[in-house]
Amino acid sequence: MSYNVDIRKAARLSVAPMMDWTDRHCRVLHRLMSREALLYTEMVTAPALVRGGATYLLDHDAAEHPLAVQLGGADPKELAAATKLCVAAGYDEVNLNVGCPSDRVQSGTFGAVLMRDPRRVADCVSAMKDAAQGIEVTVKCRIGVDDQLAEETLPAFLDTVSAAGVTRFTIHARKAWLQGLSPKENRDIPPLDYPLVHRMKAAFPHLHLSINGGIASLDDAQEQLQVMDGVMVGRVAYHDPAKILIGADQAIFGATTEPPTAHDVVEAMLPYIERQLANGLRLHTITRHMLGIFNGRPGARKWRRVLSEGATRNGAGVALVREAMSHVPDRIPDQDPDHIPAD
Repeated sequence: MSYNVDIRKAARLSVAPMMDWTDRHCRVLHRLMSREALLYTEMVTAPALVRGGATYLLDHDAAEHPLAVQLGGADPKELAAATKLCVAAGYDEVNLNVGCPSDRVQSGTFGAVLMRDPRRVADCVSAMKDAAQGIEVTVKCRIGVDDQLAEETLPAFLDTVSAAGVTRFTIHARKAWLQGLSPKENRDIPPLDYPLVHRMKAAFPHLHLSINGGIASLDDAQEQLQVMDGVMVGRVAYHDPAKILIGADQAIFGATTEPPTAHDVVEAMLPYIERQLANGLRLHTITRHMLGIFNGRPGARKWRRVLSEGATRNGAGVALVREAMSHVPDRIPDQDPDHIPAD
C-alpha cells in the first residue's frame, strides 16, 4: 500500500534509525510530535527477512508515515528480495545501511565496512532499485572508515553509488573506526567534519544530501539547512524528543498550526497504549520510549521514576501514566525567586 507522501519534503528533518530504540512504539510517539518529519525503523537485516522469515519486523502502524525502513546486508539478490518484502509492507523508502560499525554487522560484511567497497554498494542498490517498484532507495553512510582519506574516498563513494541510481544520501559526518572503538564510542569519539559534508553538497548539487551527527536542536537543524537538503537527528530525538520534534513542523516545514504540548502528546498516546495492552503488550515496552519527553521540566524526575518503577509490574496501565503525568505541571511557572528549578 502506497501512502503517496512527499518523501523528499519529509527528509528535510528525519529521525535516525537507532537499534533497540526506534521501534514501532517509539515511532508512534515521535509521529504525535511531528506530522511531517521522516521516521526510520531500526535496521532490519536482509537475511532475517529472507532466510529467517522474520517479516513481523516490518510491522508498523499506518499513523507512522512518512516512514522509511533501513536494511542491512551485502548480497544484492538477498537485498532485492528483502526490498520486495518492504515494498509489500507499505514503506515509503528503503534505505541501505552503510554506516553501522558494530562487530555483529562487520561479521556479516555489511554496515560501515561497505565504505571500503563502493562497487559492491552500487551493485546492491541497483538490485534494490529494480525490486523497489518506484519506491525510493537511499543510502546512509559515514564519511569514511579507519585510515581512509575521507576527502578522497567520500566523493568517490558518492560518485560510484549515485551512478547506480541512488540520488539521496544521508551522511553521518564522522568516520567509523572498525578497530579499536566500540559502537558507542564511534558515536562520539571520531570528530565531526561538517565542512567536508558541506563540500559534498557543493560537489554533487544534483544529489539530495542530508547531514547527520551531533545536531541537537532545531536551531542547529535550521543552520544546517542553509547548506544541506536535509538533517537527520539521532539521540536527542530519543532522550529529549520534545526539544527537537515539538515545533519542528513549524520551524522546518512551515506549518501554521499550533504545535502540541508534551502533555498533549502523552494524552494522545493513551488510546494507543490501551490498544497495545489489550493485545498482551506490557506497559514498559511503550513507556520506556517516553521517559525523556518532559526533560528539563519541573517534575520530570518524578515522571521518570513513577514509570520506571511501575511500568514493569503486572497489570500496569494508563492509570500509571496519568499518575506519572500528574507530577509534571501543565504550564511551566514564570521564573521567580521561589520557583523550583526543573529536575
